[in-house]
Amino acid sequence: MFGIIVGTHGQFAPGIVQSCEMIFGKRDKLKAVTLVPGEGPDDVLEKYQKAIEELGNPDRVLFFNDLMGGSPYNAACRLVATNENYGIVAGVNLPALIAMSAAQDTDDGTATIAEIMEQALQACKDGAVISSYESLNVETEDDEL
Repeated sequence: MFGIIVGTHGQFAPGIVQSCEMIFGKRDKLKAVTLVPGEGPDDVLEKYQKAIEELGNPDRVLFFNDLMGGSPYNAACRLVATNENYGIVAGVNLPALIAMSAAQDTDDGTATIAEIMEQALQACKDGAVISSYESLNVETEDDEL
């Protein structure tokens, strides 16, 4: 099973992991890493390395970051640059984290990190929707019954 590390600025990572676990249940291969004021990329790098160890050194790791170019992302890049089985997707959202947690449960070890990242990216996109006055007030055939 691949591991997931959510790395964000502030307490976003623990919050979104907690929300995922409220909906999906406790996750063994999911960790949150934070960048707090006064820390830099080296601090996050150390936290990532510790999280990987706590995950049991999985063969593949998906880093879910909040923002491309931020310190959590840059620290993840340093690890990805040295391991072809690690990958990053920036723009984490709760629907995507839930979808990838489900993907962990069905992972048979054959998916490449590139395939996992593509699935995560699609889940991020699918998790973002819009609702407007017009879309919420469209009559359908079911309304007429």
